[in-house]
Amino acid sequence: MPKIAVLIPCYNESRTIAKVVRDYRQALPDATIYVYDNNSTDGTDEIARRAGAEVRYEYRQGKGNVIRTMFREIDADCYLMIDGDDTYPAENAREMCDLVLNGAADMVIGDRLSSTYFTENKRPFHNVGNVMVRKFINLFWRPKNPILDVMTGYRAFSPLFVKTFPVLSEGFEIETEMTIHALDKNFLLKSLPVSYRDRPAGSESKLNTYVDGAKVLLTIFNLYRDYKPLQFFGVVAAVLAIVAFGMFVPVLMDYLQTSLVPRFPTLIVSGFMMSASLLSFTCGLILDTIAKGNRKNFELQMNLIRMTLSERS
Repeated sequence: MPKIAVLIPCYNESRTIAKVVRDYRQALPDATIYVYDNNSTDGTDEIARRAGAEVRYEYRQGKGNVIRTMFREIDADCYLMIDGDDTYPAENAREMCDLVLNGAADMVIGDRLSSTYFTENKRPFHNVGNVMVRKFINLFWRPKNPILDVMTGYRAFSPLFVKTFPVLSEGFEIETEMTIHALDKNFLLKSLPVSYRDRPAGSESKLNTYVDGAKVLLTIFNLYRDYKPLQFFGVVAAVLAIVAFGMFVPVLMDYLQTSLVPRFPTLIVSGFMMSASLLSFTCGLILDTIAKGNRKNFELQMNLIRMTLSERS
């Protein structure tokens, strides 16, 4: 029988964790439920243990740190990741896992935004942030099937994705990093509309709308530069070239009319701007070659990991 691991990163979720464990135990009776406690001070770990979960600990603060440890330590045929705040009903759990176990997806994204998120969520800036992040990723990566929800914490993964995903983020940027990595490495993605309900009374979100939102946008910016350097530096080069050309044309017109260069500083600045444009484009070409080499190496490593996983199963 395929082994399913339910992964629940937790920080101070004592009000909801027992219900979450019970709900997913009922939805997936053969699964092992892991609760990773991230320095909770409200007894979350003991409550989860009494509810029947296997409790482990991650002492480096941040959701990204927790998921890094989860992915390293646990071996399974399917991984289902959820939050411990009881915002994701368990009714879709079996369908999400079946998509992975049947080979139909390497990552199943629980899409809240096409369901009840905008009516249930009471934090309007979170709504705006979710839409903005989704638009940026679809604009920069242009997937064949647009990504419908980037920030969802409800996902199912194949072993191949889990064991080849290099976790770099420490906090709530982790979902954005997962999505971009899957798009860049051409993993098989599926989006499944899932129900969403707001946190119960007394349960507080750990996500800081402005600070963590800025980190997410910075993550998109950095990964776009890392994964698509030619496009990134090409845009920079084009902007610099347009500015340089706009500064140079009036100087050229003056010279053609008077054979003089009255605005010599403008000519010098435009020359520097054009040099910077050429340098940016050259950097993009070099880094794009390196990025392609890294993608080739990643594909070879995936083949080795796939062989290892096949032998283990």
